[in-house]
Amino acid sequence: MHAFREYTVLANGIRQHVLEAGSGPAVLLCHGFPELGYSWRHQIRALADAGYRAIAPDMRGYGGTEAPAAIDRYTILHLVGDMVGLLGALEIAQADIVGHDWGAPVAWTAAQLRPDLFTSVLGMSVPFAPRGPMSGLDSLRRAGKHAYYQLYFQEPGVAEADFHADIEATIRRMMWSLSAGPSRPWNGMVGPEGALAALAEPPGPMDWLSAEELAVYTAAFRDSSLSGALNWYRNMDRNWELTAPFQHARIRQPAWFLSGERDPIYPALKSLVEALPQNVPGHLGTTIVPGAGHWVQQEAPEAVNRVLLDFLGRVQR
Repeated sequence: MHAFREYTVLANGIRQHVLEAGSGPAVLLCHGFPELGYSWRHQIRALADAGYRAIAPDMRGYGGTEAPAAIDRYTILHLVGDMVGLLGALEIAQADIVGHDWGAPVAWTAAQLRPDLFTSVLGMSVPFAPRGPMSGLDSLRRAGKHAYYQLYFQEPGVAEADFHADIEATIRRMMWSLSAGPSRPWNGMVGPEGALAALAEPPGPMDWLSAEELAVYTAAFRDSSLSGALNWYRNMDRNWELTAPFQHARIRQPAWFLSGERDPIYPALKSLVEALPQNVPGHLGTTIVPGAGHWVQQEAPEAVNRVLLDFLGRVQR
């Protein structure tokens, strides 16, 4: 069993906190909201044991990584730039890139823009989405879904006030509400009581997330504001504007998609999952993990590790 190495490196102009283990071909792991590089702990161990160098940064605005104050410093170009800068700081010429939740668009876009650096891509929970005729937020606005969480997060300070009122409850409820546990999946809507009240309280301990593991997240978000993490959402309109020059740029590297069968966002994105063979020329396959929810790499680590290692074995340079 490989021990994790933990360090901070200056890359793309910010301090990035990194967990790493193993040696060999590099695999860069990009987490989502509201997570940490620690979210990949099961994959870091498995990759290291299989002969890979697993690198899991806290993404911009999270955990031990720097959180710039300006909202407009969290665009998709900044986030991809962080991953490019991290490889440069570590003197790594090429890497396979893996992303979950918000980390998946980072991984897809990194593969799209820098095929010279990222030789394969595996996205979890969020499939590649071609740039459409309007931003995703505009689509929600036109559909009248003003209480949807992505729109609720837009006003600086509002969601922060909800979540920071009780960080431990925020993380616990978020982990439970998007997992496979609830009998009815969360629909993403926020009522008049706010975002924390929209999330369900688990009836007891979660069998996939120990109290000690939950405490790692709670401590990290108690020590730093959630504003940096929420700023990713506040750039969704700006991301649509900035990516206009890259419309129709193709991902030709080997690619795979993986999602939990009971991920609450899977039904809404199923059409994009089914369109991956058309939208991503390098698409090799899709895996839907039975009985797993949104936090698939934590809820079903053995199943995810099998898929990840099989994929990397196929594409290894």
